[in-house]
This record gives sequence, C-alpha cells and structure tokens, in this order.
Amino acid sequence: MGSAEQAVDLDRLNRWPGLSGLPGDGPVGSLTRLTGGAQNLLFVMRRADGTELVLRRPGRYSGDGSATSLPRESRVLTALAGTDVPHPRLYATCMDDSVIGAPFSVMEKIDGFLPRGPLPGGYATDPGWRRAVAFDLIASAARLAAVDPDEVGLTGLSRTEDWVGRQTPRYLKLLEGYRENAEYRRNESPAVVRVGEWLRANPPSTARIGIVHGDFQFANVMFAHDAPRIAGIVDWEMAALGDPLLDLAWILTAWREEGDPPGSDPYMRPWDGMPGRAELVARYAELTGRDVSRFRWFQVLACFRLAALLEGNYVRALDGKMDRRMGEGLHAYAGWLWAKADQEIGKG
Repeated sequence: MGSAEQAVDLDRLNRWPGLSGLPGDGPVGSLTRLTGGAQNLLFVMRRADGTELVLRRPGRYSGDGSATSLPRESRVLTALAGTDVPHPRLYATCMDDSVIGAPFSVMEKIDGFLPRGPLPGGYATDPGWRRAVAFDLIASAARLAAVDPDEVGLTGLSRTEDWVGRQTPRYLKLLEGYRENAEYRRNESPAVVRVGEWLRANPPSTARIGIVHGDFQFANVMFAHDAPRIAGIVDWEMAALGDPLLDLAWILTAWREEGDPPGSDPYMRPWDGMPGRAELVARYAELTGRDVSRFRWFQVLACFRLAALLEGNYVRALDGKMDRRMGEGLHAYAGWLWAKADQEIGKG
C-alpha cells in the first residue's frame, strides 16, 4: 500500500475484537486509500460480504494532536446521531496503537463526493444545481447551529467564557511564535498587524454559544451525486463550542465574487450561478433568526484564524517538518486571506 505510514496490517486489523461490532460480515479483505489532506489518512475498508466502511487515522503531518482530536471527533459524531445535521455515522473508535500502528475510527461511507476542481453531472451543466447546493450548504450550517450542545451531551466540549475576547489574542500569540523563523518574518503579510488590531478594536458585544464545526469549507463537505444537496459534513476534529456565525464566515472564506482580491481561483468549477455572500448571509439569518448586523467581524475573524493556521503549516514546512511545496501553497492561500480580511476592514 505504499509507505509504512499508509500501510495497515490486515491480519492485525482482522484480529481486532471491535471488528465484530461493525456493519457487515467476514474479515476485511482490502483497504483502499482515499485522496484527501495530509492531516489524516482515509481508507475504504471492504469486508468479505462487500460492506464498505471508512477507516480514518492520523497522517504524517498530524503531530501529536490525535490523542485529543480523534476522541473529540468521536464525541461530536456520537452526539450528532439522531439530529438532522448531515454527517457520517460513527461505528467505532480505537485508541490502541497496537492494532494498526495508530489510533483510528471507523465510520459510515457516505454516498457522495468532495467538490474540488471540475464538477460532475448536473453540477457541471446546470447553474441551478450549483445555486441549490450552495443554499443547502448554508442550511446545513444552520441545522448545526440549531443543535443545543447541552441537550446532546456536549457540555464542556471547550471553554465558552469570554469567547469573543479570547479569539484574537490566541491567534496573535501563534503568529508571534512564527516570527522566530527568519524566513517567515521576511514573507509575512503586511496586513497581519492591521487585521489583528481591527479585530481587537471592533468585537461584537455578545456571542451566542453553540456547536462550531471549526473547519466548515468545501474540503470537508460531500455533495450528493443524485441531487444538489449536501450528503455529509466530515472532519469534525476541530469542533468546539463557540458562536456558530464563525462557521458561516468560514464557509464564505472559500467564496469568490467580483471585487475580491486577485490571486485565488474558485475551489471548484464552473462557478457561475453561485449566489453571492450577501445572499447567503441573508438566507442564514432567515433560517436561524440570528442578527447578522455584526457579521463582518466574524468574516474578518474567519480569514484571520484560517490564515494563522495555514501560516503555521508554512512554518513547519520551513523547518523541514512538512513538504516544502505544500507549505508554500498554503502560505500563498494565507496571503489571499490576509488580503481579503484587509479588504473587509476597509469597508468602514
């Protein structure tokens, strides 16, 4: 199966006692690697009777976070069972490294696809499909925002006190740490300081605490093949308690419309027919009843947070802990996000 990192010993996996509690029958006959990001490795796990499941384990660049991220994702997916939030059903989580060499989880295989690059089928030929799936993406975020964390057992998932006040300092501290790398200092966007100062000077007075996915974007949603709808939201390892408006803002960091800074193409194509950001914010407000008059702060925060996280990977690449080309690509995208945040704060 390639490198030792990617290999899973089928004999050991088939001796795992948890296998008997999974859907399907018989031993696992094959594991097929799915394409995806560097943080986690995904495999289609096919049992003898043809049942297909997804096995997810940390990848090379996940660092030591799997000890907390995998249990967090498992807790959130368990809590979402029975809600109308589209997500993969979790079947098992194993924190015992001895089974496959790393902790892992096994979950439902969603019938859908990750929308990247050229779109297939009706998504490619019908602008109405693209418009409809955009609104369903927003509706999916609204459904998550409607889930009461206390009612589904997510009380204490993360700190909630002074949520607004803690956001900017946390990421400014990360950025300050990156500056210990001389190459990063030379290449840091001049907008970083302006954006941080604006966020600290213009916070909303209150936040409404709910469940936040934490990385709500096209890379972490699956489109259904047969209709313009969201088949599932995946990668819940960054889920936390916070203001769900951040998820809406995070989605819109991936949006592209006329007047945006140059240098970043749409994540998928064709893009024509997609509603604009203002239309999507209005739909979210309609679905949730939220006051979105201070949404611009959340939009700037989303650009700021995502850019800061991407810059962290860039620094890891500069330090030889991550593929250099991948790190430079993430740095380029962070540069666009800094420019977009700077543009937003210039609107008044």
